Formats: sequence, structure tokens, C-alpha cells
Amino acid sequence: MVRKIVLLMLGLAIVLSGCARSYVQNEAGALTKVRLPMGYIPNIQYAPFYAAVEKGYFKEAGFEIEFDYSFETKGVELVAAGELPFAVVSGEQVLLARAQGLPVMYVAAWYQQYPVSVVAKSEANVLVPQDLKGKKIGLPGLFGANYIGLRALLNAGKLTEADVTLDAIGFNQVETMAAGQQDIIVGYTANEPIQLRARGIAVTEIRVADYAQLASNGLLTSEKMIAENPDMVRAFVGAFLKGLQYTFEHPDEAFMLSAAYIPNFADLDADVQKQVLATSLEQWKAERLGYSDPQAWENMQNVLLDMGLLTEPLDLSKAFTNEFIP
Repeated sequence: MVRKIVLLMLGLAIVLSGCARSYVQNEAGALTKVRLPMGYIPNIQYAPFYAAVEKGYFKEAGFEIEFDYSFETKGVELVAAGELPFAVVSGEQVLLARAQGLPVMYVAAWYQQYPVSVVAKSEANVLVPQDLKGKKIGLPGLFGANYIGLRALLNAGKLTEADVTLDAIGFNQVETMAAGQQDIIVGYTANEPIQLRARGIAVTEIRVADYAQLASNGLLTSEKMIAENPDMVRAFVGAFLKGLQYTFEHPDEAFMLSAAYIPNFADLDADVQKQVLATSLEQWKAERLGYSDPQAWENMQNVLLDMGLLTEPLDLSKAFTNEFIP
């Protein structure tokens, strides 16, 4: 199996080295500047993007990258309006945007596993979704990936939102649990559970990915960009995938390359950060990097329909494409 993965990676390297140069510098020789909305704060989880810049993959493809750490909903709006060419977003945001008539399309999967978990103090004895019945659960709010992931787990446990009490606590899940204000929270698999254990707090974890395959984080562009600049889309996707591949093959080097992009990186617990990256790598694994699983999109749509966030099924063939994946 290991040999198979190595051969796949080598084959991908050959393909990517060609496609990354399919969109070159403009006639003046200057790079195309791209402001890329990331949807979160600077974090080691963005190592593939940082590596793609530091190793020159984006530059080889003709791009100069500026990372923008604003909310992903803002990124969706700017891409739909043609003000920005690309953004990093989660799968549910794509479907919600298209339901509002926004002409956006997902062109490369980054996460192959939905990166959300329900995390509970061990004494709460929450081990499977059914154990959430009657519990109070802290989460940032009734929005975003944390909320979507929780609803998917409730569905898996044949529970509804009426079976639990939801407590909107903002993005401070670790602090509220550490302070004894919450026994159960929803967070990112590669973040909150690791941070809590590092503080010596024993927790159990229910990963959404163990119960539901959902369309997750990846690259978004617009229908207009695909129609008018397909080579640009292919080059951008190719550069990102080279960064992702490099991170798989050289995680320690990618870790160090990320330091320049994360404020106060030297003050962070290196062991915790390496564990965050290692957990993230598990969630990015795929035999074909960047590939979107059609079933994951069907599953995501079903969750959104059940939640009432979608009122009718969408044409999923217009929501995502594998056209630009080597």
C-alpha cells in the first residue's frame, strides 16, 4: 500500500509540474496578484498554501499571493461578484451561495474529511452521537461548519436539534471548557481537541467524518472565471496541489516554511502545532489529490435540506467540477 501511494505521488508530481506552468506571466512579465480569502486566522493548517508560496509553485504558475484571513462568507461574495478570482471555502458555503443565485463553483477539494468534531469532557461519557441527547452543547453559533457538522452528527444519532440545548459561545470553545463553563463543545478536529488535551483536560471526541462523508474545504472560483480564464484556474489549482503534495512528502519542512506566516509562531507549543498538522494531513489524504467525491456533495445537500437551509435540491453538476484536477 505504501509503495502504491508513493507511485501515485510520483505520478502526480510529473503531471502537476506541467499543469502549474499552463498559465504563465502576462505579456509584461509581471505576476498576477491574487488576494486569497482563507476563512480563518493564520494557522499551521494552511501549510500547503504557505509551502506553495515559499517553494515558488504559485510564482511558477504566474501568481503573487496575498493571504486574506476574512470570513469565508465574504470570500464567497467577492468571488461571485468577480472582485476576486479565488477563495478557500467549505462545501456547504458553495451550495448555500448557489441557492441564492451566486454563480460560483468549487474547483479543487482540499479536505477529504469534514474537519469538525464534538468534544466532551471524559466524565460526560459522550462516545457516540446518541449520547448527545439531553446535553448542552457549546458552539460558535448557529452558522458555519461547526453547526453543519453538529447537525450531521445529530442526524446520524437519529436526534433533532430539539433533543439538545445549543449554547452560542463564540470562537472560544477551549477557554470556556477549560474554565468549567462547558462540558461539551463543537470544534475543528485538528484544533480544539488537541488544544484541550495539551492543557491536561481529558476529552472524548466524536468526529463527523466517522459518520458522514461531506463536501468540505477547498478552492472556489466563479463560473465566469472558468468560462473566460480556464488556464488561469488550472494553473492556480495546480500550484496549490503541488503545495499540498509537498506538505505530504515533507511535513517537517512545510512546518518550518509556515513559521513566517503565523504571528508569534516561535511562542506557540511546537509539539501541539505539529500534532495539528499531523491530524490535518490525515484529513487531506486522497488517492487523487483535489478530487471531489460526488457522493459527498449529495450527502451535504441532504444535510442542508434537512436543516431547512436549502428548500429544494440543486443541480450539483454546477456546484463543483473535477475538470481542473490532474
